[in-house]
Amino acid sequence: MTTRRLHLNAFLMSTGHHEASWRLPESDPYAHVDLRHYTRLARTAERGTFDSLFLADSPQLWGDLGQRPAGALEPLTLLTALATATEHIGLIATASTSYNSPYNLARRLASLDIVSGGRAGWNIVTTAGAEAARNFGLEQEPAHAERYARAAEFLDVALKLWDSWEDDTIVADKAAGVWGDDGKIHPAGHEGPYFRVAGALNVPRSPQGYPLLVQAGSSADGKAFAARYAEAVFTAQQTLADAQSFYADLKDRTERAGRNPEHLKVLPGIVPVLGSTEAEARAAEQVLEDHIVPEHGLRRLERLLQLAPGVLELDRQLPAELPPESAVEGAKSRYTLVVELARRERLTVRQLIGRLGGGRGHQTFTGTPEQIADRIETWFTRGAADGFNIMPPVLPSGLDAFVDHVVPILRARGLFRTEYGPRRTLRERYGLPRPANQHLSPAFA
Repeated sequence: MTTRRLHLNAFLMSTGHHEASWRLPESDPYAHVDLRHYTRLARTAERGTFDSLFLADSPQLWGDLGQRPAGALEPLTLLTALATATEHIGLIATASTSYNSPYNLARRLASLDIVSGGRAGWNIVTTAGAEAARNFGLEQEPAHAERYARAAEFLDVALKLWDSWEDDTIVADKAAGVWGDDGKIHPAGHEGPYFRVAGALNVPRSPQGYPLLVQAGSSADGKAFAARYAEAVFTAQQTLADAQSFYADLKDRTERAGRNPEHLKVLPGIVPVLGSTEAEARAAEQVLEDHIVPEHGLRRLERLLQLAPGVLELDRQLPAELPPESAVEGAKSRYTLVVELARRERLTVRQLIGRLGGGRGHQTFTGTPEQIADRIETWFTRGAADGFNIMPPVLPSGLDAFVDHVVPILRARGLFRTEYGPRRTLRERYGLPRPANQHLSPAFA
């Protein structure tokens, strides 16, 4: 019996992570904008005692409308609604440092933390792509390194703002007529290359001090950023060896950055296709693959690989000559993962599209509940993960199946909690301390 416990996050995406999930008879093509759908999913994940749930986002109309349901409710708004429908589960939203201002975003995240009683998390992304840039008056996206430089300053400003109220600023002395202590307010007073922010936040310091900080980039810049700031990392790894290498590297980087490596949790994504037998699981996987429209995947793959339309052929392997990762300004780590997967397994483009249809580069594992639990336990106990980002291929049925059939096995093996217990905040669930106010540390005294 290990004393370590898994961390499980439910990554919720409309009708499921598989691109063809919306075509199944059970699926509602309008679920992506239905609060009742997300409320049900959140309560299911909470029934499974998941640490948190996660909503991805992008400041653009993402993808091909012919391929799958497109557009999404703004995640912080949706999570605020879900905070009132749940009691325990953490609530993590993606928000871009490229197309937000620190003051407004810091306020919205602090508000969610207050409304939820300390359950908010922020997945910090830098947002690649010219489409998003043009939505904000830019002709092209900033360079990769510049996006991360801006992100670092953005986060430094946000931390100043979250610490701009001391915890005991509110006095609430009715007899003396004193509501708060102005001496315990600390204006940000920030001036840097990207931002100038003068005042204090207009929201008190939240229950967690600041939200759980999550990061998802696995490029060199992404890992450097994670080592400095992140408390949880969502990552995509296809093999145990690659996951172990990434895990060890990130923990080492975190320690060299002067932080406790135990205060950064690594959560690879996994798309579990479940069946009561292996044959049943394979049949369910085949149904999903049969519903893929190859032309949609072909266009998406050409965009990822930065190839001109028509270069790829469905029944041939990837061309021998592809742009190097150094030439990619978008999702560098995902580009490399996809190319390596195709080369390693000698996949045709059609086969590669099928492999990416469920998890867009995250590992898809098909099998019985016991086999899924075995895979999770192996990665967890062999230095590849602190937990997992669970990405059901079909929703709600995939999450129901995981909670009802895999979670009990993990509990029986002593790997996962049976109840939430006294720890109430998301930070406490992830085994993280509440951060001290930087203005009260010796460096700021």
